[in-house]
Amino acid sequence: MSIAERIPTFFPSPDEIPPQQLLSAPVELRDYLLNGELRHWQGAVQDVFSPVCVRTPGGPERVRIGSFPLMGEADAHAALDAATAAYDCGRGRWPTMGVADRIRHVQHFASLMKEQREAVVRLIMWEIGKTRSDAEKEFDRTVVYITDTIDALKELDRVSSRFVIEQGIIGQIRRGPLGVALCMGPYNYPLNETFTTLIPALIMGNTVVMKPPRHGVLLFAPLLAALREAFPPGVVNVLLGAGRALTPTLMRSGRIDVLAFIGTSKAANTLLKDHPRPNRLRLVLGLEAKNPAIVLPDADLNLAVEECLAGSLAFNGQRCTALKLLFVHESVAQQFIALFSRALSAIGTGMPWQAGVMITPLPEEGKTAYLEELLADASARGAAVVNEGGGTVTGTYFHPALVYPVAPGMRLYTEEQFGPVVPIVPFTDIEEPIRAIRESDYGQQVSIFGRNSALLAPLIDHLVNQVSRVNINSQCQRGPDVFPFTGRKDSAVGTLSVSDALRAFSLRTLVAARNHEINKEIITDIVRERRSTFLSTDFIL
Repeated sequence: MSIAERIPTFFPSPDEIPPQQLLSAPVELRDYLLNGELRHWQGAVQDVFSPVCVRTPGGPERVRIGSFPLMGEADAHAALDAATAAYDCGRGRWPTMGVADRIRHVQHFASLMKEQREAVVRLIMWEIGKTRSDAEKEFDRTVVYITDTIDALKELDRVSSRFVIEQGIIGQIRRGPLGVALCMGPYNYPLNETFTTLIPALIMGNTVVMKPPRHGVLLFAPLLAALREAFPPGVVNVLLGAGRALTPTLMRSGRIDVLAFIGTSKAANTLLKDHPRPNRLRLVLGLEAKNPAIVLPDADLNLAVEECLAGSLAFNGQRCTALKLLFVHESVAQQFIALFSRALSAIGTGMPWQAGVMITPLPEEGKTAYLEELLADASARGAAVVNEGGGTVTGTYFHPALVYPVAPGMRLYTEEQFGPVVPIVPFTDIEEPIRAIRESDYGQQVSIFGRNSALLAPLIDHLVNQVSRVNINSQCQRGPDVFPFTGRKDSAVGTLSVSDALRAFSLRTLVAARNHEINKEIITDIVRERRSTFLSTDFIL
């Protein structure tokens, strides 16, 4: 059956959805976490419609799965007031708490979080269209990330649990919190990437205002009670609603000390302009990327196609680390396209709960229309969709499109499509993809496919100064989480990994004293009697 024949029945009728995959009821989220309390919302709300549609006589219709509060400026200031009071200029219970005690709070949260696995996984699946297997991986990876962060902090604290004597000065150096952090994650990994900033911010002693992404709010509903129980009042405060109604007023207050934001550079720049004290603001930003692949003439094409297919289309290409522009040497371009098209025709498409599915409906409103615009622009400038059914649309579903030959001047050459469109650019001279990478606004990662080490070595040496990660014969990706994750140019500010994140949300601070007898007696007494959480030689196992 052709794509065109399958499209009319792509979405299920209501009675074709397996009962065990349905939400028990729409999630009408009315509680929010403020200053250690779950407050009940009685104001305006935003309906949430799943990217999953049902088949009706009038065409596909999105399934309503719940609603969430549309909070405003007054609510944003209440959350900020709570976080500011809990930090209390560094004198609050949380920032002055010992590392071991903060670890226990985070461990308690992780334990409570695990109990909500099925509820969160199902909401990820219905809210953003991620496959069940990928939603489960996102949840489990987040739990592992929390454990790894705890282990990394223990190691960091062990190193800091000794005194240094240098040039007649006794000192102890530890990492201290920065203040109030505003943490905002993206919709494509709404749980994992939100927590990769939230958890290190908290465990280092900062207090937090968290705003979930617009597509990915409901999945936090099962976790609110766990956050309330695990952390002292005001340490975590959750805002729900439109970012444009909440975040500008937070930034204009000047009381946000750390901005942890994963999204677009345009949105990040707008937030930065709102802050009246930019020199006091620490930035942790994960922004756009237009990650390219370079397929050299001697590449193992089967391997290159396998990696490029997964790299460009995993979760519908909605990953900042996705391969978004494939440079393929002209001598192997036609063979590469044939292999890619064949592999593309075999991938699973369908609903998130179906086994073996890779391509699912898209959550963003207007996304299919935007992708169609990119295809139309490329077509008008000499490119074509070369796979069967590529670009076919029904409701929120967009069938993956392989586009060739893409060239400079086309929107697909420079814009981050963030969707299931795969542009292929033929080249004859290696300087062509190198120039494109050098002139790009982005510099996150690149993938190189080839066999000749004599050709790969100089290419690697050049590209490591253009992007933050060079992948050899493998797709671009974030993990493992112990590896640094960052980018050059407009792709990132700051570095995230398990250990780098702890440093991003803290500052090296020291207590020093001249090596005089009275000072040694003071320090010895403080340490022996455990009068300070900072001056301490306690060793966390």
